[in-house]
Amino acid sequence: MKREYERRHSRWYEVLLLGLGFHLLVGMPLVIMLPSLERWGWEFWHYLPDVRTNTVIAIALAFLASALTLRRMARFPGAQLAAYIIPTVSLTFLIAVAILFFTREGYTRQVMLGGYLVSLVWFFLGYFIGRRFRKLKLALVPFGDTRRLLGTRQVDLRMLDSTDLGGVRFDGVVADLRATDLPAEWERFLARCTLNHIPVYHIRQISESLSGRVQIDHLSENEFGSLLPSLMYVGFKRVVDFLGALLLVPLLLPLMGVVAVLIKRDSPGPVFFLQPRMGYRQRPFLMYKFRSMHHDMSGEDFTISEDDPRITRVGMWIRKYRIDELPQIFNILKGEMSFIGPRPESTSLSEWYEQDVPFFSYRHVVRPGITGWAQVEQGYAAEVDGMSKKLQYDFYYIKHFSLWLDVLITLKTVRILFTGFGAR
Repeated sequence: MKREYERRHSRWYEVLLLGLGFHLLVGMPLVIMLPSLERWGWEFWHYLPDVRTNTVIAIALAFLASALTLRRMARFPGAQLAAYIIPTVSLTFLIAVAILFFTREGYTRQVMLGGYLVSLVWFFLGYFIGRRFRKLKLALVPFGDTRRLLGTRQVDLRMLDSTDLGGVRFDGVVADLRATDLPAEWERFLARCTLNHIPVYHIRQISESLSGRVQIDHLSENEFGSLLPSLMYVGFKRVVDFLGALLLVPLLLPLMGVVAVLIKRDSPGPVFFLQPRMGYRQRPFLMYKFRSMHHDMSGEDFTISEDDPRITRVGMWIRKYRIDELPQIFNILKGEMSFIGPRPESTSLSEWYEQDVPFFSYRHVVRPGITGWAQVEQGYAAEVDGMSKKLQYDFYYIKHFSLWLDVLITLKTVRILFTGFGAR
């Protein structure tokens, strides 16, 4: 096989070093052995009572879960992996400790903490050492719309000037497969790349993966059956939503009580704002929110701008940190909403959009959420002006509906809660 048709990272040692196998063969033993040796001494494995066994298994499972989650999240656009290493590893180890606590199984705290710290060091080292190797290197076929990808900093894009890779190993080749001016010799070139296991991507695939959006006018090119969310994950997510809301309600009630008092003291009117929204499978429901606008001021169904005069002083603050959304936890308990999903639109706006925006109703194939992919990527844009772009994010979420994308959205949402990004 010619060198110029060899795929990047395809050699056996590259597959081992950059794959999950390296984490399992090198990383996991280090994470387990270093804190165990420090606490229990050499040859600790000759004596493994339940406490030691439980600790070792918990560290191994938490490390494996962290590695899988980080690898999966790295595939999505905008996933600044270094920012999510600490939250991801912390969450997996907390879950492991919680399971041991509730099952009343013994474990050694010092070794568990050591495993957690070594895991953080391992993943950070892996990120900084391998950062340049993870950046995609793609070759562009110079026909059709591929030139519009140039200037993208997320990947290394190189425009080809002939049907020859010039000895450079690429992760894949990008072409506009619907270009009418694609010569036959370039079609044969793409076929040779495929035969040598070098992926050939249509420009739309790469554009979506870089932007995190699905173009509305391209949705018709897909088979709707292949875009339907997994029913198994839909059911699993509903169970997690219900249990999570049930646990959070007692914790949030004191905060909600304080917010209610502040709203009443700030301006006259009811504490809660109830608005008809279009929900799962186009079923209307009443969405609960804390009132953030003056009760006696009329206007549009949506926020006009950041300095909308209808917003109260308390309303500005609770909007910035999403506190006005807290009552929606009761919508989650009722099965009308999820923690994560496309934001529900008012029924009046939904009816309007369905007349003018192709496939608008398709966003109702999953439950609407308190936060979603559009909110963490775009921010809370004005209802009308940002709808087209917001729909593109919503369609991307539906197309890639999965646990890993939900985990990434959760981590991004936590960051937003502390920064106030995108508040409206």
